[in-house]
Amino acid sequence: METENLVEYGYRRVIITITAILCALLEIVDTTIVNVALNDMRGSLGATLTDVAWVITAYAIANVIIIPMTSWLSQQFGRRNYFAVSIVIFTVASFLCGNASNIWELVMFRFIQGMGGGALLVTAQTIITESYPVEKRGMAQAIYGMGVIVGPTLGPPLGGYLVDNFSWPYIFYINIPIGIIATLLTLTYVKSPKYGEKLKANQVDWWGILFLTAFIGSLQFVLEHGQQDDWFENQTIVVLSVVSFVGLLLFIWRELVYKYPIVNLRVLNDSNLKIGVILCFILGFGLYGSTFVIPIYTQAILGWTATDAGLLLIPSSIMTGIMMPIIGKLIQKGIPQTYMVALGFSIFFGFTFWMYSIMTPDTGSEHMFNPLLLRGIGLGLLFVPITTLSLSSLKGREIGDGAAFTGMMRQLGGSFGIAIITTYIARWSQNHRVDLISHLNGSSLTVQQRIEQLKLGFIAKGYPSNEALDKAYKIIDLSVTKQATVLSYMDVFMFLGIMFLACIPIVLFVKSGKSKVDLSNVH
Repeated sequence: METENLVEYGYRRVIITITAILCALLEIVDTTIVNVALNDMRGSLGATLTDVAWVITAYAIANVIIIPMTSWLSQQFGRRNYFAVSIVIFTVASFLCGNASNIWELVMFRFIQGMGGGALLVTAQTIITESYPVEKRGMAQAIYGMGVIVGPTLGPPLGGYLVDNFSWPYIFYINIPIGIIATLLTLTYVKSPKYGEKLKANQVDWWGILFLTAFIGSLQFVLEHGQQDDWFENQTIVVLSVVSFVGLLLFIWRELVYKYPIVNLRVLNDSNLKIGVILCFILGFGLYGSTFVIPIYTQAILGWTATDAGLLLIPSSIMTGIMMPIIGKLIQKGIPQTYMVALGFSIFFGFTFWMYSIMTPDTGSEHMFNPLLLRGIGLGLLFVPITTLSLSSLKGREIGDGAAFTGMMRQLGGSFGIAIITTYIARWSQNHRVDLISHLNGSSLTVQQRIEQLKLGFIAKGYPSNEALDKAYKIIDLSVTKQATVLSYMDVFMFLGIMFLACIPIVLFVKSGKSKVDLSNVH
């Protein structure tokens, strides 16, 4: 079956698009929806904070292991069947997660859910891309992008609402009706392309699967647990870092020499995909990194509820959603994607610099509204052009291979982003605290007056003089710690901004003279 036969028109295309976006949304919302429910899970399952972090880790590890294999699995079992089975696995695992009676049951079911979910993301992208004629692929990526960008920000407010008004199992139960509808629609409307023959069991690249699992699984564990286990001071982290590195080398070697590789590394010979993969990593870093920092800042420093912290990001997502179809149209008109990506990176730098300049221990939501709208515009300009640029000169089954790489690198970028940011916040908070304390001079009149004021306040509440003085010092100490944490959040935004700014010359330099490789002339 040639690629042209997969192109759909009319209502069939609409239904396929809606199904694919629903599935991508299911998978992405589930990455972030859990974050706001961790405390409730700890309470009802009697788990420690380290244990409950595994609910996120298990899902992420399963996701990143399965994503590179999706193209091969689609080929092996037929895309429609594989997509439908993935939705069923995801939906059944969601039900089991909601019914888990202890933390390790929940972690195991989350891993299974991640195995189903990883497939949904990339296969949805391939299905949408191939359902549209070549000249409309920019619009196809725009529609898919709406789901991918809006997903991470829908998670926290939806999770906050369900946890506040119902209980934590409902964050999993909500997937069940959507999963059932998506399965029925997939079986009815999605077609499977015919790319080569199925492999026999003894031809399957089992070693490739093993090396890939060792490489990605270990890497994801190191990134998720590095900061809390003190990085390379911890033996487990050191061992898994070595396993990950050796796994990567063996995996690359195996895929290049084996006749039926599980991941087609040769597709990376395509120069557009090569650049796209790097840009996807950086995009994941910025997208997941900023989605991670803002709720933590608003909850830990400003004292907001989980629902309010989640709702803050909604205008940014709506802005991105509005941008997507506009960008899709611009790409169809032949405007070079490199210019859009460069503009997107510049705007994202504007957002990070703006956030850097407004952060205080009592910033109001009205101060963050405009910078977050800017973030929405920047992400809109980045996501679609980077994805279409990556897949623009691929054909047939290469599209699936390419989509798997971009999906994996975006997820890994997010994991690296969150790991680096949490480490950065912890280390820099200490440094800033030391700096701030060195400026607190006990003999300074201002400091003495402040302590005296606080002490008198506590005495008025009925505390004895020496206890009131102790409490006054504690308040000063707390406000120093708070200021130090805010300064480290400001550093994080500056760091993200500089990273995005540094990408602009790379984009413009690499693609100069090649911007003709556009979606209008893929053939």
